[in-house]
Amino acid sequence: MNLNGVTIDDAFAEAFAMKATRLIITAHNLEWAYHAATAATGFATSVIACGCEAGIERELDRAETPDGRPGVAILLFAVSTKELTKQLERRVGQCVLTSPTSAVFAGLVQGESLPLGKYLRYFGDGFQTSKLIGGRRYWRIPVMDGEFLIQDTTEMVSGVGGGNFLVLAESQPQALAACEAAVAVMRQVPNVIMPFPGGVVRSGSKVGSKYPSLRASTNDAFCPTIMGGTATQLTPEIRSVMEIVIDGLTPADIGTAMRTGIEAVVAIGAAGGIRRISAGDYGGKLGKFHFRLHEIMA
Repeated sequence: MNLNGVTIDDAFAEAFAMKATRLIITAHNLEWAYHAATAATGFATSVIACGCEAGIERELDRAETPDGRPGVAILLFAVSTKELTKQLERRVGQCVLTSPTSAVFAGLVQGESLPLGKYLRYFGDGFQTSKLIGGRRYWRIPVMDGEFLIQDTTEMVSGVGGGNFLVLAESQPQALAACEAAVAVMRQVPNVIMPFPGGVVRSGSKVGSKYPSLRASTNDAFCPTIMGGTATQLTPEIRSVMEIVIDGLTPADIGTAMRTGIEAVVAIGAAGGIRRISAGDYGGKLGKFHFRLHEIMA
């Protein structure tokens, strides 16, 4: 398949099952909602070492938030219910509770309940109070700037992690510009996040390593500086490869995001130095979800 001079490989992105939840963080103004959301989603690029994958999904206006204040929706993904519960408590407790004027609410209405304020309320040292509103329990925890409002529980659903595609270009600036364009439009797609810095990964990995202690290592087949020393999948004119990884609440969400992002890259085309689009598959070793590029772009 060739679109605007860009070859679309007959490849698939191999993704895996995750547990996911959405939180709504509000504050006195949007700047402070972002401060809390950015901190809560920090160091959350990969479950390999971070415990979870998380990111800001989108801004919310006052009409969309439970307390009528500016807000931000974040998504968090982990490999198990236990790990997601742990990450929620730590990240909300250390990054949202601590942020001036913040409040936090469940962003999903269906799914398995996970504790949110249920345990964090104990920070109130017995001074915390609760109230049922519309059948949902909320906690008011006294803090030095007033009080921290937090919903008792949030909902968890089955999600998908690791959707991806690779941008192969003639130079590093061209690869980065194409990825920036892709991420900009993908951020308009609901129910997905791109958890890596700026949404882009330069250190794409493969499963396993020559070193037994490592679960993942550099994807040498796509590293341009070692083409002569490995089983490369690159041709000489390709000098930079970057990856965009997507986590989503459903497979359909990831498929939509991938198509949207690839369309943005293809629009730049061969004239902008883009040669190929590929994807990271691992021979079925990683996950059961296979997003085939030709099917997505058909």
